[in-house]
Amino acid sequence: MTGDRTEAAVQRIEAALARIAQAADRAREPLAPAAPPSVTALVERHESLRETVAQALGQLDLLLDEFDQ
Repeated sequence: MTGDRTEAAVQRIEAALARIAQAADRAREPLAPAAPPSVTALVERHESLRETVAQALGQLDLLLDEFDQ
């Protein structure tokens, strides 16, 4: 009977260790918070404006080059 109790205790300890290991693995995973839709829209708008400004600056560079000649 003592052997059965010992075996049961070992099994409980092993199960607990497995749960601890799983919790530790989850704790190490990086948490990437999802950006709210308003932030996502803001980032997209920012990129769009950057492209527009880059195009405008390119056109200004061409005009200045023509003016210098």
